[in-house]
Amino acid sequence: MEMNRPDPELSLGDLAPEAVVQEIERLVKEIDRHDHLYYVKDAPEISDFKYDALFRRLQELEQAHPELRTPDSPTQRVGAEPLNELPSAEHAAPMLSLDSSYELGDARRFDERVRKDLDLDTIQYVLEPKLDGASIELVYEKGLLVRAATRGNGRVGEVVTENVRTIRSIPLRLQKGAKRWPLPGFLSVRGEAIMPLSEFEHLNNSRRVKGRPEYKNARNVTSGALRQLDSRTVARRPLQVFAFDVLHMEDGPSLATDRQALSAMKSWGFQIPERVRTAGSVDEINQYYRDFDKCRDDLNYEIDGIVIKVNKLVLREKIGYTSHHPRWAMALKFRPRRVAAGVRAIDTQIGRTGVVTPVARLWPVKVGGVTVTNVTLHNREELERKDIWVGDLVWVQRAGDVIPQILGRVKREPFAMPITCASCGTELEERGPLTVCPNRFACPAQLEGRIVHFASRSALDIEGLGKKTAALLVRTGLVKELADLFELEPEQLVQLKERFPDESSRFGKVSAQKLVLAIRESRQRLELARFLVGLGIPEVGTTVARDLAAHFRELAALRDATPEQLAEVHGVGETMATTIREFLDNQNVVEALDRLLAKDFDLVPPPEPAPADVADHAPAHPLAGKTFVITGSFESIRRSALQAHLEKRGARVTGSVTAKTFRLAVGEKPGSSKLAKAKELDVTVLDQDEFLELIDWPDPPGSPATKAPDTAE
Repeated sequence: MEMNRPDPELSLGDLAPEAVVQEIERLVKEIDRHDHLYYVKDAPEISDFKYDALFRRLQELEQAHPELRTPDSPTQRVGAEPLNELPSAEHAAPMLSLDSSYELGDARRFDERVRKDLDLDTIQYVLEPKLDGASIELVYEKGLLVRAATRGNGRVGEVVTENVRTIRSIPLRLQKGAKRWPLPGFLSVRGEAIMPLSEFEHLNNSRRVKGRPEYKNARNVTSGALRQLDSRTVARRPLQVFAFDVLHMEDGPSLATDRQALSAMKSWGFQIPERVRTAGSVDEINQYYRDFDKCRDDLNYEIDGIVIKVNKLVLREKIGYTSHHPRWAMALKFRPRRVAAGVRAIDTQIGRTGVVTPVARLWPVKVGGVTVTNVTLHNREELERKDIWVGDLVWVQRAGDVIPQILGRVKREPFAMPITCASCGTELEERGPLTVCPNRFACPAQLEGRIVHFASRSALDIEGLGKKTAALLVRTGLVKELADLFELEPEQLVQLKERFPDESSRFGKVSAQKLVLAIRESRQRLELARFLVGLGIPEVGTTVARDLAAHFRELAALRDATPEQLAEVHGVGETMATTIREFLDNQNVVEALDRLLAKDFDLVPPPEPAPADVADHAPAHPLAGKTFVITGSFESIRRSALQAHLEKRGARVTGSVTAKTFRLAVGEKPGSSKLAKAKELDVTVLDQDEFLELIDWPDPPGSPATKAPDTAE
């Protein structure tokens, strides 16, 4: 983005007073905007060089005209002179703690109590990550930051305004955001100050290079930085602040829910927590907890649980508070992290009193974002009790997510296949070497798989209907069977982000309309063979589906075919015929297929073969009747294009090498199993040039048929 740059030849003394005021105002506004883009939205528009030029120009103007420097100027973020001590201040509203638990079952008990207190059947909750940092209060008067304070005892905290001014994700002056959220006259916001783990690691690396001891965790560094007497030290700490609660507000917009408060704070320029979601059931709360527990080690900041809050503010007032915590909220905390690590050595350390302490030296392992290499074993008895030997694999945990400790040796237990399905809870069955969930028509995981297969390139080829979207449609209950796909409306998809605002569910109006249109258009002029592939008939792939479509030409004829008639189809033996017939006779399949066909599919049979008894008919192509197998990739030539080319000449393309295979065509990164089978059966193998020459391939590289190659196998 091009900026209005000052004239380099124009000295400060040459500027009129009005021009100085206007330029300072412009620079403050521009720098604030770029700070917000960089530190809050992670979407910078200009280079560091251009940003530094703007900042230097503002410094020059303010130094020449100190009377024009304001408390909200970006230059005030670099720190002020050290204080002798931190003064105290009473918070605008109490900053209470949260009632917390490590047990998932307590979320259900919390929900039951809240519904009983309010005499309501269901409650909408707000779910958000519980950031593990230092709580602070930010106070604004007429949009200007006037005070920042630590939590302290919850009612009185230490004033750290000068330190907080150095944190660039905090607005020094509130932004005039959305019209529905006008700026309040007085605002007190609660936030959490954190240090990104990447910055914490960088800080520790710097200390290691200088021979200084490493910091234990990012939370302690953050808390210590906020309470520094010299704000210039804080300015060198890359802290961030996430605002998550409006403590008190006067002369501001009316807020009915917590989600509205978050929206208003975001509009005013605050950084708010990521992946905030609403939930109406305990199951949704527990799923949110499990999702964050799985991914928390991948985040760039520490969280130690999730927070559950009643969304409607009027209901919060009815439920009330204790002297310690609000009764309308609770924290569901994660258990301490533990990981397996190898013991590479055990040696001893001698302390100042002469006590000899055994220490386990571990192969480096990350526990909660911190690399652990040394863990004390405390004393001789502890070492003997845990029976730790060099070479053992041990469980390492950070007690309180801070101090690493060895819990004990990892027990090596053989893996056992589950007894019940993890998706639907049905008892699993053993079918030869396979373990199978028999609940085909009510298992969510199987339905997700069927949707993905139904929409795949070889079937209906529905763009945008992949694994994440299929999982979302099943999880939210919008799709309970394939036929439901064709009843979807764009509005249903758009509304999902209100309840599930994560990456996989962010349907805007355009993306929702595109997906629904793609689903509906897939029914038009649909090849019968593609439809058969999409049904997922056991043992029926693309080749057999084409053979079935060519033989029966109509779906009704295929559904009525006897096993004997099915066995007459080229490539379908007696065993496969029986399997197909059993599938089509299944009552659940019959009913589901009827409901699917009721969605007005336009199924197109393959072209009629040219009559063989016409006298002037051209002789058969030399490749007619030959069976090919293709493996590997061919200089960006689509597999489907090669297959269509061969089929036009009367040849067949199958997926497996058999004694009937005429040639095996091998491209880059071929399948080893096909090559081995060809060698075993003495099938001729052709490289790319030999194959393309044999089939008289016409398309030069770069033509439409030679783009987007298929995968090798």
